[in-house]
Amino acid sequence: MFKLPPLPYAYEALEPTVSAETMHLHHDKHHQTYFTNTNKMLDEAGLSPRTLEEVVVEAKQAGKKKLFNNAAQAWNHTFFWTCMSPDGQAPAGDLKAAIEEAFGGLEQLKAKFVEEGAGHFASGWVWLVARGSTLEVNSTHDGDNHLGEDVVPLLVCDLWEHAYYVDYRNDRKKFLEAWFDALPNWTFAAEQYAAARGQGEAWKHPGAEAAQSAAA
Repeated sequence: MFKLPPLPYAYEALEPTVSAETMHLHHDKHHQTYFTNTNKMLDEAGLSPRTLEEVVVEAKQAGKKKLFNNAAQAWNHTFFWTCMSPDGQAPAGDLKAAIEEAFGGLEQLKAKFVEEGAGHFASGWVWLVARGSTLEVNSTHDGDNHLGEDVVPLLVCDLWEHAYYVDYRNDRKKFLEAWFDALPNWTFAAEQYAAARGQGEAWKHPGAEAAQSAAA
């Protein structure tokens, strides 16, 4: 079975952009529930997959909507935590050059990212992805993501209200602007961008065996 990974930083590390209260609710309650539901459905079906990616892709292909939604949300949130850093980074090197080529610069990427996320109707996620060496911004609804597609995600931000309502009420745009200015893990995004161009492996969620070993 899959277990909720710990945050890669302290709950208060992303303040003031995201409060410790939000992080406790978001990680300990919402994220945990997706793992609980996923594991329950896998157990009831007698399945013991080794990777969460496998669960997400196969559930989508088989039309198992409830399993897909929970497994994809479990995956998306772990990726989301990894996409953030309290260190105030900036893109550099090949990624910076790719941003300039695709969008004209970081401020233009921010405008596109915020516009896409703020204009997205209802719940979902806003993504910066690489299709080979080319960067794109898009959004997905509910728990959907880009697993099984010919793109590599570099960054994602959560558009569900539980991600920002405690701190920003219903002002999703303000949240996205503050998030983009302070929290993207550009070092991680650069690693993902290199993987998209065949240099190294893209990020994978901790597997069931890894989670069990960590708990032993």
